[in-house]
Amino acid sequence: MKKLQDTVVAVIGLGLIGGSYAKALKAQKVKRVIGLDQNHIVSLMAKDEGYVDELADDKPELLREADVIICCMYPSAFVPFVKDNRQYFRPDVLLTDVMGIKGSTPDAIDALLGPDMDFVPTHPMAGREGKGYSQSTSQIFQGANFILIKRENNKPEHEQWLRDMAYELGCARVVELTVEEHDSIIAYTSDLPHVLAVSLINSDSMQENTKYFVAGSFRDATRVADINAALWSDLFLLNKGPVIGEINKMEQQLEKWKSALQQEDADELVRMMDQAKKKRRDMFYGKNLR
Repeated sequence: MKKLQDTVVAVIGLGLIGGSYAKALKAQKVKRVIGLDQNHIVSLMAKDEGYVDELADDKPELLREADVIICCMYPSAFVPFVKDNRQYFRPDVLLTDVMGIKGSTPDAIDALLGPDMDFVPTHPMAGREGKGYSQSTSQIFQGANFILIKRENNKPEHEQWLRDMAYELGCARVVELTVEEHDSIIAYTSDLPHVLAVSLINSDSMQENTKYFVAGSFRDATRVADINAALWSDLFLLNKGPVIGEINKMEQQLEKWKSALQQEDADELVRMMDQAKKKRRDMFYGKNLR
């Protein structure tokens, strides 16, 4: 594989993550960035701002020039895109993605690719409130974790290229695990917090004057309720089994709180909170895992 600076990269979907990829790759002086988005106005904006060199919106044959294709579209659009455009891919292209849930998608993509094409699933753990190109930034990868999905049929040189790219874009560490491990963990660390944030905002306790009683804890707990609903409905349904499992576990935790309060068990309340405090401190201030 070529060095990042000698590579032609195509970014498919120029929303929050795709736009951030284009900007970050340009900042690292990648050889060329080819962009494509279903909203041509967004594509033109990225080109006018200098983050995309050429547009493949109406010229999919430009994809033949890409050494690496990063797919940043909604999960439901990923397989159809590959099916409709695989004839434009280089025979030895490295294809990757940013999907928050993998499920059976890697197998579906493999079935569409030529013998020397390689799909290496990844998931940059980067994001912010809102959605779309206007929210994208080259700094979004700074300090982020970058997940690389380990699969037996992937080429080691392609995996290494993606590791190197992640660090060059500013990621703090690269974590490698299987599809099943990824989706199970993400159900807890990403899906469930979004479910809880949306549920807090949608609670019957939310009234017109609630905004006058909001401080840091409520703002922090509901930050991700400013959500891209179309994208996240795809992600929740792709991972519905693990997500339902995490909701069940959370219900068990809430039952413990309800029981301790009903029994006025101060010792149990203190125990649960001290346990959580220690776990959180260990997570965020413990030893670096890199």
